Amino acid sequence: MSTYRTVARVLVDESHSQAWTIRPEVAAAMQPAHPADSSYVRAAAALRVRGFTVSAHTDAAEALGPEVLAGADVLVLAHPSEPHWERVVPGGSPVLTAGEIDAIERWVLAGGGLVVLGECEQDKHGNNLNALLARFGARVANDLVSDYTRHHAGSPHWVLADLPARGVVAGVDLLAHVDALCFYRAGTLELPAGASVLARAGQDSSAPGAPLLAVLRHGAGRVVLAADSDLFGDDCLPDLSHEALWTDLVTWAALDSVATPLPAPPGALAADPAWAVLREQVDAIRLQQLGDGSVDLARTDEAQIAQQVARAAEAVTALRAHVPHQHDYCAAVVSDLHRWVQGGYGRPDFGPSLEAFRPDLDRRDGIEHLVVFPMYKQNGSRDTAFEALVVHVPWPDWLAALEATRYDNASFVPVTLVDHTAGYDSDCAVLFPETVATAGATPNHFGGIFCDREAERFRRTVAAATDVLGLALPADAAALVASDGLARDAFELWDLVHDRAHSHGDLPFDPFMIRQRAPYWMYALEELRCDLTAYGEAVQLESEGVGPARHVQQAILFDRLFRFPLTGGRVRNYDGLAGQLLFAYLHRTGRLRWTDNRLSIDWATVSDGVLELRARVEALYRAGIDRTKLGHWSAAHDLVAEYVAPAAGSAWTAGERRFAEADDLRPYLDQVLPDEFPLSMFYVSLRPKLTPALERRPAAPATLGA
Repeated sequence: MSTYRTVARVLVDESHSQAWTIRPEVAAAMQPAHPADSSYVRAAAALRVRGFTVSAHTDAAEALGPEVLAGADVLVLAHPSEPHWERVVPGGSPVLTAGEIDAIERWVLAGGGLVVLGECEQDKHGNNLNALLARFGARVANDLVSDYTRHHAGSPHWVLADLPARGVVAGVDLLAHVDALCFYRAGTLELPAGASVLARAGQDSSAPGAPLLAVLRHGAGRVVLAADSDLFGDDCLPDLSHEALWTDLVTWAALDSVATPLPAPPGALAADPAWAVLREQVDAIRLQQLGDGSVDLARTDEAQIAQQVARAAEAVTALRAHVPHQHDYCAAVVSDLHRWVQGGYGRPDFGPSLEAFRPDLDRRDGIEHLVVFPMYKQNGSRDTAFEALVVHVPWPDWLAALEATRYDNASFVPVTLVDHTAGYDSDCAVLFPETVATAGATPNHFGGIFCDREAERFRRTVAAATDVLGLALPADAAALVASDGLARDAFELWDLVHDRAHSHGDLPFDPFMIRQRAPYWMYALEELRCDLTAYGEAVQLESEGVGPARHVQQAILFDRLFRFPLTGGRVRNYDGLAGQLLFAYLHRTGRLRWTDNRLSIDWATVSDGVLELRARVEALYRAGIDRTKLGHWSAAHDLVAEYVAPAAGSAWTAGERRFAEADDLRPYLDQVLPDEFPLSMFYVSLRPKLTPALERRPAAPATLGA
């Protein structure tokens, strides 16, 4: 279970007499007594855990030219040196050729990410990194910083850096996970205007306030420059916040590559001319349907609609060759279409074809399905109308393994939308059996969730929200917002665990599964419980090295905070209330702050806050089995009201509740206000600013870190 999506490709140069290597056997040869003094093995491993591929360029005869650089998104140049100053990777010269310098600059201008790690007494090492850095207006000065006031482990040359209050570069907080840094025998930096300094020498040092670490933009690319390379070596990477800084710097350098759109999935269905015919005929039929899916023949040309249905059926038959796994389903669709015509175009009954539609039985990565049903659309039109879709199933091996071994959910099917009829020009992101028009009981074999639509909506909303709120994201979260692929992976895993959580846990009752009528805050708590369960599982999965798990946590946090409270109306909006409760809890406990019209998040403790709320909700559920239904509803209202203020005049607040136990609780439900928990002032102010992002779906959302 290791083939996670590649975030970006990191190339570590070891062809220019570097003092560092990512190859353990080479480090052992360079420093037999203590290989860690020459090893970036841990640094490479930290990146691989985050989804980067990391490789070494070792052939001194192969220049760092366009062909080599084309295979990388980030290039790391870590302290080249002549061998009489350092123990170095054997072979090669520490001097970059003029052609290599030209090629690297052009590559950065075109969007590459360059990480250059210099050293103290830079000039003596015999490399020409400064000739390269001159192309970016920068230089590593020939210096050795000492600080007898603020240093680490008793060494005045191991200087503790001064950090800015906020390490924000174009919306990305590069110091979000950093508390302290030590530079071991560092030089200093000379920088161009526009560079962002992330660490400086202390005011009592030999170089007061001199830059030690900085980033800058050059053309479409990004450059990271440090005046010390030891802080990312194996001995020092675990110290202070060095590992977090390393991974975030490399992630920032890769952000432009991360934002590359995913290519369209290969497939034959949508390319077949029969698909265009089917789509055209279904769109024409839908325009003639009433709200229940029937057709009023008094107002419709019967011969015309009969011909349209016949052409649609012929197209389905023609497309069947591309989906042999759907042979029975396609036959059932044709049969149901003809039966609808023969029945006089009344309310459609596609129960037989729904019974035959079983994407859950053949979950293979890349498989395509044809979908033709009369249905309503969640978060879209509630009218029943014919739709035709071509969907693609992403089922990577890591997700399949998790479903098979840990989160069994036989009906879960992630899908992406290849093409569709006009009814899916909406925010509908699901394909559920209950939306299909049937005459009898609806089979519940599958649950299709469009991870591509969820990912796009998430990225669009979060990009807008962070801009409006002045919220700077850590580099890994910025990468999630920038990357369609990373966001899709996150939603696939989130949906798998969330969907399964509805039927697992201490459940006094599950309002979704048994279709009970309950106050809408019960549905809010159930949705939130499942999300908080997914969050907790993602924390555990991240500790086990599951790549997308970190992004699942970020997706849950941001989607619940920014999109859910402002999506939909204010009548029993249980998804919105779940988001309101999460925001209010994190704000009340100090994990979120709204100061000077700017939202900030305590990244070090926000996960603890989410897990604390999960514990509160789970405790409510566990106690519910011992309460009456009225008592459980009341306790749940009290939990929500502890953080989200109920509406004035609510009959359900603890001080106003005057309900006696009864077998029939429906009269009490009628006293729930349509907006029992109104939006706070924060969300009321935020809503008009985010409405454009919530209501439209541009081709590509804004990218953080530009």
